[in-house]
Amino acid sequence: MSSQHKRVVAILPARWGSTRFPGKPLHIIAGKPLIQHVWERVQRARSVDDVIIATDDMRIAEAAFAFGAEVSLTSPKHRSGTDRIAEVAKNIGSLTHVINVQGDEPLIDPKLIDKLASMLVHEKLQMITAANSFAADDPVDNPNAVKVVLDRDSNALYFSRSPIPFARDGKSRASWYRHQGIYGYSASFLQQFVKWKPTALEQTEQLEQLRALEHGAKIRVLITKHASIGVDSPQDVQFVSKLLNTR
Repeated sequence: MSSQHKRVVAILPARWGSTRFPGKPLHIIAGKPLIQHVWERVQRARSVDDVIIATDDMRIAEAAFAFGAEVSLTSPKHRSGTDRIAEVAKNIGSLTHVINVQGDEPLIDPKLIDKLASMLVHEKLQMITAANSFAADDPVDNPNAVKVVLDRDSNALYFSRSPIPFARDGKSRASWYRHQGIYGYSASFLQQFVKWKPTALEQTEQLEQLRALEHGAKIRVLITKHASIGVDSPQDVQFVSKLLNTR
């Protein structure tokens, strides 16, 4: 479990109304609802004290209750998953740290969650996330694959949907890193973050984490070897089903 006097809770935001894939959390993949696969993986992380599904939809809540999850019903007015988890976190006594796990990542690595939680607690970080090097067959110019560049201390300098750094002569001397959509926060920083209004860079790129950078916050980036595989659209279901069945 987490270190003494620290309470780390993993919260999984899950909403029904995805534009590309309505009802995605309850889509059956390899015999179970998508959100159940994610919840089961997160349960295997040793560093979290609780795992909570945060949703504003009773269909998701009832399905989650049925497979044994702890559920928190939230306001339907939230603009983002971060706002949703902040509402839940605010009502948990003695909470010190939050891990935000996207509800569409059924192959999330429990060891990655443990590593992020450990760094968050022991290095007294405000915010942490993860990234991996782009694979040779993964197009860097794909706007859905968010890129991140780092300083020498592995803190994020910038996130973008454009290829960064831009290789002016065609040869990049730096690595291209693909951002993974998992975050850790100190409980106090999370509440501060959601009070800030969306910023110009955030609205331009449609990337919420830029709000933190624009306010001068540090975001530590853990580089992992493994790419994160999520279910973004119905087209991803068959591929992810195969991976789940083979594992």
